Amino acid sequence: MSQELTLEQIQDFKGKYPKQIWYLFLTEMWERFCFYGLRGMLMVFMMTQLTIPEKAANKQYAAIQAFIYAFTFIGGLFADKILGFRKSLFWGGLLMIAGSFIIAANPKEFFFIGTCFTIVGTGFFKPNISTMVGELYRAGDSRRDAGFGLFYSGINIGALLGGWLCVTLGKQYSWNLAFASAGVVMVIGLLTFLFTQKSMGPVGLSPLRNYMPGKRKMYEVAVFIGSLAIMPLLMIMVKKTDYTDYFMYTVGPLTLLYLFYEISKLSISERKKMVAALVFIVFSILFWAIFEQSGGSLSAFALYNLNDSLLGVRADPNAVNNAVNSFFVIIFSVIVGLLWVWMAKKKIEPNSVVKFGLGFLFLAGAYFVFFSTRYFADSTGKTSLEIFTLAYLVITLGELCLSPIGLSLMTKLSPKKLSGVMMGMWFLASAYGQYVAGIFGSEMAEDGNASLLVKLESYTDGYKQLGIYALVAGIALIAIAPLVRKLMQEVK
Repeated sequence: MSQELTLEQIQDFKGKYPKQIWYLFLTEMWERFCFYGLRGMLMVFMMTQLTIPEKAANKQYAAIQAFIYAFTFIGGLFADKILGFRKSLFWGGLLMIAGSFIIAANPKEFFFIGTCFTIVGTGFFKPNISTMVGELYRAGDSRRDAGFGLFYSGINIGALLGGWLCVTLGKQYSWNLAFASAGVVMVIGLLTFLFTQKSMGPVGLSPLRNYMPGKRKMYEVAVFIGSLAIMPLLMIMVKKTDYTDYFMYTVGPLTLLYLFYEISKLSISERKKMVAALVFIVFSILFWAIFEQSGGSLSAFALYNLNDSLLGVRADPNAVNNAVNSFFVIIFSVIVGLLWVWMAKKKIEPNSVVKFGLGFLFLAGAYFVFFSTRYFADSTGKTSLEIFTLAYLVITLGELCLSPIGLSLMTKLSPKKLSGVMMGMWFLASAYGQYVAGIFGSEMAEDGNASLLVKLESYTDGYKQLGIYALVAGIALIAIAPLVRKLMQEVK
């Protein structure tokens, strides 16, 4: 039997990537197929099958997405303190599989029950696999960003496949089959992790592994039982979005209080880095509030207001809306990565704060393109799928400036003992982004018998306003870049 690898042996890998990252890449790819497949179906399924009005559907979508990302903080916390990243990931995957198959059994009756399993499961899965990627690298290893870039491409291959296939299966064949397909690929992802985890050495093991086995098992079982016991309460909060409001008003302040308590125990140097991390987190809330219209208002816009022809080929507008962002990420992530390398050699590469600001400027440009679709509409209120897709190209460039860097920065700015919590905080910021995205989307929506022309005008007016918000945020972030760089110290 071969001896288990040590952390030093893993981190001393030769070449550009450690071999373990490929296993995590494949695991995450199939999990993201499941997640983005389900995400892409939400608005269309709720409006067409559950007959939820458009305004309410935007809020319902936001509630589901907000809880998914809020639970990543809780999942990160339990992984840090009790389960370790591996057991958290595996437990989360099992819950996601259960959720997909529960909905598949009877989509209309079991939709909210299965969704709650998916929410809790994603909370345990998502932040912890990202943290495991970070642990494969020594502090200061310049190859870390390349590793997260590769990992990010895995996310988007899964998102492309799931985003296109699931909504296509649902709209054109069977919603049962669509939800079941998400569960099947999640099984593949979990088996991939199960059969490759021995190569991870100590990465992701429980922090309580040196405790007495009986005591450790008791804590672990308590987490498993608690995550199941919360399902009924969660379903009440998800179904009635007013309760989501109360939850979001409460969890943010409480989380910040806990984080400030942890920060108070750190050194001055570590505190400065944590403040810099919080700046990135706050701005990311606004970024995701605008970006995440893709699953909400843009999904409704695609359902009602887009033609079904892309460059002369017939295409389902919702499938395009769900998948084209990931398609562009896969193509341009390598190009953007090479651009950063070239600029670094010329010593003109922008720092992480400026890249964040550039992300907002691209985001603003994208929403001005979404706004411009009104000028390509026909007399019925149907508009160009090509112009809509062009906006996603611009939005992708903004995402590539921000999201892969954000994951990497959380691991670089956080002290090791808080790495899971801070990864959870990054995703909690996404929860608030999703929550605000639902508010934005609901305000744009037109219920009742509004004509397609009225819908077109209402949504595009909203997109112009979001473009202005993104433009102001980008300029502000670039302006404060020197101050944030000082807080980050040697972290780039």
